[in-house]
Amino acid sequence: MRSGRTEQRVVRRARILLAMADPDTIVSELADRLEQDRRTIWGLCRRFEAFGVEAVKDAPRSGRPRELSPLQRVEVERLACCEPAGIGLHMTHWSTRSLAVAARLRGIAPTISHSTVALILRDADLQPHRYRYWKTPTPDDTFRRKAAQLLWCYERAHVLAQRGEVVLCVDEKPNIQVLERRCSKRPMRPGLIERQEFEYVRHGTVNFLVKLVVHTGQMRGWCLDANDGACLRSLLPYLLGNHRDARRVHLIWDNGPSHIAQETRDFLRSAYPHVRVLFTPAHASWLNQAELLLRAFGAHYLQRGDWGSRSEFIDHLNASWPEYNHRYSHPFTWSWTRPKMHDWVDRHRS
Repeated sequence: MRSGRTEQRVVRRARILLAMADPDTIVSELADRLEQDRRTIWGLCRRFEAFGVEAVKDAPRSGRPRELSPLQRVEVERLACCEPAGIGLHMTHWSTRSLAVAARLRGIAPTISHSTVALILRDADLQPHRYRYWKTPTPDDTFRRKAAQLLWCYERAHVLAQRGEVVLCVDEKPNIQVLERRCSKRPMRPGLIERQEFEYVRHGTVNFLVKLVVHTGQMRGWCLDANDGACLRSLLPYLLGNHRDARRVHLIWDNGPSHIAQETRDFLRSAYPHVRVLFTPAHASWLNQAELLLRAFGAHYLQRGDWGSRSEFIDHLNASWPEYNHRYSHPFTWSWTRPKMHDWVDRHRS
């Protein structure tokens, strides 16, 4: 009874039993003090005589019997796993209310509420209201070979740097919208979060290309006039200029049109023969560490921004990447090794 964690109804029953253990207790006065009926007090005493201290706890109850049979519940689960188009509907996905209506119309149950459907789906661990995108590469020998080359570079980036070789990751963030809010944002105050105007004015787009030196985590950024092969080739001397003395440059990027263009390949082969170009496998651009860099950079320097012109946004980008190097740059911890990749491929192919 003294425990602060005990439920109040249990404490109330314990007080009644302790009071009734005193032969001087008057039942009517006890009932008035605890705001209980005398029949409740005498009923609790009879339970104590029959079950002992367990009388202070709730008696086990079976609960309301289920209105749906196990077969009907399975039919509801089966309906939730079907596409609405499979039963002649034009909806794109289910909700608990639409499932309840469909179950009634298909004769699964004469009456069923959406809350009952929600309980059935919860017990079956089905969530028709949720979804997520997925993109998985084809686990074939081509993926295994290309992924192994990239992972070998990541695993040995520091060793290669000591031998005079460097691993670079390059990626673009194309068509970044330059937005200016119609009203100035309102800063946060005690009890209020920062608020930003919903309406905005567009000032064009900017293509931002980044280079990541894997063994140091340092980045370099450039703004491109267009995300095409001509702009990329004009930028390659600046991108590779700091690495002319390297014995070899391992250049990792995805299969973008400007990367795989024959003009780009010929330019690198003739002007930079020491550059080894490595392409990420199809649908596996996440193997490029520059994507991690762009995500980290954007979280610090692009989100919740407000720029009055395209030139102002370009100046912001040119000033931001040196600050990122000073404050946040570090080599990424890459845990997906070649053995893990081979196990993943074998598991998916089987």
